[in-house]
Amino acid sequence: MNMQHSLLRHAALAAQHPAIAALLSAGPPPADVIDAFLAFHDLPITEPGAATFAFRGEATRVELVRAGADSARTDLFRVPGSDLWILRLPVEQDDRFEYTLAVHRDGRAELIVDPANPHRIGDATGERSVCRSHGNHRHVRAETDGAPAGLIETVAVSSETFGATREEQVYLPPGYTPEGIYPLVVIHDGAGFAAPADVAAALDSLIASGDIPPVVVTCVQTRDRSGAYHGARRHGRYLVTELLPVLAARYALSLLPHDRVLVGTGLGAVASISTAVRYPGAFGGLVLKAGAFVLDQGKLTTSPRPVFHGTARLTRGLQRAGTLPATRAFVSAGDLAGPAPESRALASFLLERGADVRLASPSAGDNRQNWRDQLRDGLKWVLRPERDAG
Repeated sequence: MNMQHSLLRHAALAAQHPAIAALLSAGPPPADVIDAFLAFHDLPITEPGAATFAFRGEATRVELVRAGADSARTDLFRVPGSDLWILRLPVEQDDRFEYTLAVHRDGRAELIVDPANPHRIGDATGERSVCRSHGNHRHVRAETDGAPAGLIETVAVSSETFGATREEQVYLPPGYTPEGIYPLVVIHDGAGFAAPADVAAALDSLIASGDIPPVVVTCVQTRDRSGAYHGARRHGRYLVTELLPVLAARYALSLLPHDRVLVGTGLGAVASISTAVRYPGAFGGLVLKAGAFVLDQGKLTTSPRPVFHGTARLTRGLQRAGTLPATRAFVSAGDLAGPAPESRALASFLLERGADVRLASPSAGDNRQNWRDQLRDGLKWVLRPERDAG
């Protein structure tokens, strides 16, 4: 009965895509027809609202395993009388996710990249296949492909808050002129998470494509990331009362809050939201990859990691915060071990305080390409280049 149910479900799913329906229209396809199908089609086959995956090989079971907080698994269905497995998976429009295939043979499962999909990405956690749903077929390249290149300068900031002179990296967009007016983006850990040259190349690509307006960007660093960020009081004071005045005196920056953006991942996201709450109106844009932002006090105070005890004190204070004036926020979990529920809780926290929030899909992995893609999506959302047109 279970086998019959699986076949019926397989037929119902497969018949929804014309290419698959044509492949199966004459019954189990012979090997040469399957070969021709796999050679002709770019897999997965994407359409609005769905993506169709195919795997060929002998197995007792094949699962698609999405990379993400929940590592969701979905069975592919074997075409009777063949070694072809098919899955038509509902997906969100303009989404991107990474996955592997779990191929079960001889009582064990092997995780492999999708042999039919040439698009892959690798990092310290391993190699994964990449599916871009309908409407999401490009990403921010690490190379500029001939686009005009910006400049990177080092700016010294004498800080009474930290009792030291700090050197911050500043990106100036191609064609920067003192007569212009530029938004300011502050990226936490920009030089550590992705080297300054990588940040600059991503920004060059974003500006050249028109995705974002020309911006001035500073990548702030700290030697004591845990100590500075999970409390963030001194860090916020440094950003608003010391760094901003130095940058404003040196560069042609917009004075409008919606042209000032904080970007942070993990504890950098904690520092970003803390600064926005403590200094309302100083920054009108937030791009947060929020893996370390946990609002559940029980989880924080019982965590074996001491850094979260400091975060617990911070979030207790933040939950008493008032309205955030004219703030747009882009929130993404986007971490293979990232807590998507906590990111949704952060989005709700910001919405309750009057922010305009976009919560991104939490399915992407934690690597430089995803960071560049999320930088594009986040900056497009918070900077709203279309505002000048309407």
